[in-house]
Amino acid sequence: MLECVVNLSEGTDSAVLDDLAAAAGAALLDLHADPHHHRSVLTLGGPATEEAARALARAAVGRLDLRGHEGVHPRLGVVDVVPFVPLDAGGTPLAEGTGLEPALRARHDFAAWAAAELALPCFLYGPERTLPEVRRRAFADLAPDVGPGRPHATAGACAVGARWALVAYNIWLDTTDLVVTRELARSVRRPGLRTLGLATGGHTQVSCNLVDPASLGPAEAYDAVAAEASRRGVGVLRAELVGLAPRAVVEAVAAGRRAELDLSVERTIEARLDAAG
Repeated sequence: MLECVVNLSEGTDSAVLDDLAAAAGAALLDLHADPHHHRSVLTLGGPATEEAARALARAAVGRLDLRGHEGVHPRLGVVDVVPFVPLDAGGTPLAEGTGLEPALRARHDFAAWAAAELALPCFLYGPERTLPEVRRRAFADLAPDVGPGRPHATAGACAVGARWALVAYNIWLDTTDLVVTRELARSVRRPGLRTLGLATGGHTQVSCNLVDPASLGPAEAYDAVAAEASRRGVGVLRAELVGLAPRAVVEAVAAGRRAELDLSVERTIEARLDAAG
């Protein structure tokens, strides 16, 4: 089984998001929209994942236009990121270093389809390069792996990945000083913890990708940011889980801390797959 965590460059128009969610059908497990990022994360899972990812991408290219897009999160296109994640038969994410082949196959098939059917340039990421590397090098010294050599006029380009499960996690700070927040984000960055400092309305945010959440999970990320923020005289307002997390990552956090860290067993990949039948 596979999970696919599609990141779309739309986070403000609820009617459009409803239509895009409908395109994903029964494979949709979660939708997280962020108006400051102007971005939504749609988590797909189950046996129809690959078909749902294609239907969602087709709908997004038909409805969204990158030319008028404004948001604080970096993006390559309207169908910005399409990573495939391997799950076992029960829906549990596979351990890092095991079983990536089905995700690599799905990555290849999706990129070939998106290039042929939607004229989307596709950059591949996973074992050979990271997503931050793709963002940094795309159309500079890195050509698309599949599809046209220049961005689609309205849809830009797409990064298609094969990876193990990660946790997307935001920590909101009680400061408007983006310089301080970016310095703080850099200072806590380490293997397993990718960070960006972003402006989000009347506050700022350390946006995190926990790429090895079994070793460095939400509690460790939150505590690292909170300690560095305290050292700089900045308060932490709240934490935010983006999308879903593996059940083992949530259960590794003491039950008494889960509300503070915006975690619950109900918002795990396994729980949503169980609920979907």
